[in-house]
Amino acid sequence: MPETTLAANPLREGLRWERPIEPCSLAIFGASGDLTRRKLIPAIFNLARQSLLPNGFTVLGLSRSPMSHDQFRVKMRESVQQFSGNGDIPDTLWNSFAQGLFYLTIDPYAPDGYRQIEEFLGQISRDRGTNGRKIFYLSLPPSSYEAVIENMGSAGLSSSNDKAGEWSRIIIEKPFGRDLESARTLNQTVHRVFREEQVYRIDHYLGKETVQNILVLRLANGIFEPIWNRRYIDSVQITGSETLGVENRGAYYEEAGLLRDMVQNHMLQLLSLTAMEPPVAFDADAVRDEKVKVLRTVRPITGADVARFTVRGQYGEGSLLGKKVKAYRAEPNINPESNTETYAALKFMIDNWRWADVPFYLRSGKRLPKQVTEIAIRFKQPPHLLFGSTPADRLESNILALRIQPDEGIALKFEAKLPGQSVHVRPVIMDFRYGTSFGVDLPTAYETLLLDCMRGDATLFTRHDEVEAAWSLMTPILEAWKNGPAQFPNYESGSWGPESADQLIQRDGRKWRRL
Repeated sequence: MPETTLAANPLREGLRWERPIEPCSLAIFGASGDLTRRKLIPAIFNLARQSLLPNGFTVLGLSRSPMSHDQFRVKMRESVQQFSGNGDIPDTLWNSFAQGLFYLTIDPYAPDGYRQIEEFLGQISRDRGTNGRKIFYLSLPPSSYEAVIENMGSAGLSSSNDKAGEWSRIIIEKPFGRDLESARTLNQTVHRVFREEQVYRIDHYLGKETVQNILVLRLANGIFEPIWNRRYIDSVQITGSETLGVENRGAYYEEAGLLRDMVQNHMLQLLSLTAMEPPVAFDADAVRDEKVKVLRTVRPITGADVARFTVRGQYGEGSLLGKKVKAYRAEPNINPESNTETYAALKFMIDNWRWADVPFYLRSGKRLPKQVTEIAIRFKQPPHLLFGSTPADRLESNILALRIQPDEGIALKFEAKLPGQSVHVRPVIMDFRYGTSFGVDLPTAYETLLLDCMRGDATLFTRHDEVEAAWSLMTPILEAWKNGPAQFPNYESGSWGPESADQLIQRDGRKWRRL
């Protein structure tokens, strides 16, 4: 029997990573900003280095900063050199890549400039063979989204001739709205200009390898899916901790806060992928259908329950990684009496057949001791502690930990007998790491997501109803916090958060994992 090759495997035919990519252009609003410099252009260049971009692929930078095409190319080379993570850039590779970099100085609030964009993209289509296929990336402050999208609609930038092979797509950065009402309003504005299948709401967490592997771990392995339920799982902890403070994002953070910046998007995405039912197929609509379903079964935290099941915090001064750091209220562009949260811990319950009575604990914060994001599945104890009357240590719970960052991978903690004549039990860990197991550099999240958008695959992007379902859970908490007193700062930089967060989980006879 001939050996089956990857290309010939019918089970893989048509999956998103095998779809062909057609020549297209990417127009970036806010091209002189930090996101373009640090993430987007380095990610695009890494794709070019791996020969993953289609022939004729073109980037058009759009911003109010005056700049020529050549000046834009020089700045982008500096960005790639600093942030691509691949060392020196061969001149031949860069020169080939730079031929597809262009720049227009425009004011995104001025409708007249959009005709210039349309004309320039038309010229690119003719000269570089992109055939009217274009992606627009909003790397702009969220407050500008509605005006920019309406200007795009007036200029006809969202339209395309499907029969001629043209298409038009838009990538919108988080946060998508500030609460449920604003998210609905923004969705209405977007849908007046773009069809839902044209819209790609990006959350870079969904591009990380371990996040994508959650469904593979669950659904491609017969040892996990049968026990992925309330009969065997005691609780789930999802942690997103950062050592950094607000850095130079003070003005943004005062408006957003931790709940909007991390929980509404990143943390709820991890919860939904962990808790969702198996989709009928691995495609965009089927996966997102199940994510929306599980978000709608999460029990809302409202009224008096906000004080019982949520904790907020704000970091004070302290010591972190051997350095003294200032309090949040002493950071640049921060109100000295600010009540903006930099930490949140929440307990969610999911009211469905699979997860009834299994608590999901979420915590995220800034100025914590370690930079780590993980999902920890804690399994129930055996029904009878056979070794309880022997000179053995008390059994610990088995933990399946999915590390999202850093050192992406999966670890399983279980009990084993120590060598010797007596029965002593100690936890051991089986540790799988992507980097060491596969011997390849992992693609960045933006590499994965940009490539998926070019393919027309929205599986790893959020849909309008998913965004609204997430905001419906966050908005009552935000309103209660806004109207309630806050004793800030309430945790020291370099600690694991306020004491009330420990009390939140200890009331249930559990404790946060040591990371």
